[in-house]
Amino acid sequence: MIIVMVDGNIPAPGFGESSLILFEKELTEAVIPFVENNYRIKTGAENRALAGLSMGGIQTLYAGIYNTDIFSSLGVFSSGWIIGGHDDIAGAQYEFMGKNADKINNNLNHFWISMGGKEDIAWKNCQVMMAKFDELNIDYTYSEYPGGHTWPVWRNNLYNFAQLLFK
Repeated sequence: MIIVMVDGNIPAPGFGESSLILFEKELTEAVIPFVENNYRIKTGAENRALAGLSMGGIQTLYAGIYNTDIFSSLGVFSSGWIIGGHDDIAGAQYEFMGKNADKINNNLNHFWISMGGKEDIAWKNCQVMMAKFDELNIDYTYSEYPGGHTWPVWRNNLYNFAQLLFK
């Protein structure tokens, strides 16, 4: 397995949809082609996953859900649409997910969501988001590991998520 870690700090004002659009574009038009052209890897969605923690989890939600034809698994660690800050973005994505639930569920082998317990600053956002996923019949797996919004939690998330991939 090859892990590519990009810097998701896109030069866009704030952390709104403009930065998410730029991240998605950079990922699909630059990062993936670069990796495929410069490393000996298997291509295709069945050989590609996307995961992120905190802000990267939001980027994974945005780019991953709209591109389940190029990712077979998504990992969202300590994240969820920010209540009040991302309502419009989340609403548009939920609308898309409702219209494409079968496609999303069929394309994704794993939609893995994890949190650092109730002490995680993103816990409430994630709970609201998962309730919406349940309403839309989106399949996902939820995991909690105590420790809040911290690196020990995310190391555990990556350890557990990585074992599911590419079996």
